[in-house]
Amino acid sequence: MAHDIAALAAELTEMAAADHRSSIRANSDDPAEQLAWRRLTAQHGDRLAAIMDEYGWPTAEAVGEEAARAAWLVAQHADRQLDVQRRALELMGQAVSAGLARPREFAFLRDRTLVNEGREQIYGTQIAGVKDGSPVPWPCEKPEQLDERRADVGIEPFDEYVAKFAPA
Repeated sequence: MAHDIAALAAELTEMAAADHRSSIRANSDDPAEQLAWRRLTAQHGDRLAAIMDEYGWPTAEAVGEEAARAAWLVAQHADRQLDVQRRALELMGQAVSAGLARPREFAFLRDRTLVNEGREQIYGTQIAGVKDGSPVPWPCEKPEQLDERRADVGIEPFDEYVAKFAPA
């Protein structure tokens, strides 16, 4: 079993590395590169679904910090596989409740899933684009309480966060 977990950790880490190497394709003007990105994220989403079926959520306690973060990244990028994102959200939420996963990462995945479902986000982590040089977030529920919710899960205030997306 320990060998299985070590192999799983290595596999998750490699998936995140492959994602990072090709993430530029997501914003490419080249349809072939966009297709390659979609293919990669779909393959990773399918594999994460199988991992969750077999092992549950890959927590840092089980697979190590780097592999746990990699699992979160794969779930985050499974934008065209809402079933995978919803399952990851459910399992990761249980892990957060048990103190085995980071609330901050869970908040990002929750927002991403909500936006992919066409709903308002909660933590304001998802940026729709840039308009007139300013980042524009997807709509948020109860925006007047946004920074309070963000602080609860360890995310910087919204204004500091969106400043990272502003063109230099």
